[in-house]
Amino acid sequence: MTIYVDGLLFLNFFFDFLLLLTTSIILKRNVSMFRVILGAFIGSLSILILFFKVGNFELFLIKIYLAFLMCIVCFGYKNIKYFLVNFFSFYMVSIVLGGFLYYLNLEFSYKHSGLIFYHKGVSINIIFLVIFTPIILYIYIKQMKMFKNKVTNLYKVNIYIGRKILNLNGYLDTGNTLMFKNRPVIITNIGNNFKNKKYLIPYTTVSGVNLLSCIKVRRVEVIGLGNFENIYLGFSKSMNLFGVDVLLNGMMEGKM
Repeated sequence: MTIYVDGLLFLNFFFDFLLLLTTSIILKRNVSMFRVILGAFIGSLSILILFFKVGNFELFLIKIYLAFLMCIVCFGYKNIKYFLVNFFSFYMVSIVLGGFLYYLNLEFSYKHSGLIFYHKGVSINIIFLVIFTPIILYIYIKQMKMFKNKVTNLYKVNIYIGRKILNLNGYLDTGNTLMFKNRPVIITNIGNNFKNKKYLIPYTTVSGVNLLSCIKVRRVEVIGLGNFENIYLGFSKSMNLFGVDVLLNGMMEGKM
């Protein structure tokens, strides 16, 4: 079998470059393109191991060592925590890409009968992988950014209504700036079974002006954000956020 070393070096460099670039984007590291290229070049040299007889354990150690070098060259070294975050993020991206490519290989190269897989003589084209890999990593970056934004805005919320305490999951919606009597309005999808005085607060949507039934609560504790007094709690059955019970007001982010 003929092995083209230059082709293998290019493929290794290409994949390592994309992995380092993806890690840099996800972690928002301010690194130059030159450092990313240099780190990818060091990673591509791992292909030279093919020309030496090494065991599986030695091969694993060499790959770990090269990954260390790649991360230090690309991102630099500030402290151990900074380095470990870079290193493990790089490996997580590698695992995600490897998992996708393994899945594609199973789908295109193998047939199966129940749990038995067998090769059907089809291989994934290298050009296909070169084209598809950036798409996989782009989708991964978009999903990670979306996930981070959602997780960042999730809070545990305790709402004190008389002698009752509601323990809810809240989401800080920067787009919700509804105010009433200079106080923020938060919205929940739980039932309005409280005997507190009701307020009808007008709010505007794409469908026009509507009225939101609200009560005034003495205190809202948002874990990690602060305590807020005399907040209006609105009730809306149409609010449907996965795993979220209360939509917090964007004005609460600045501690009012």
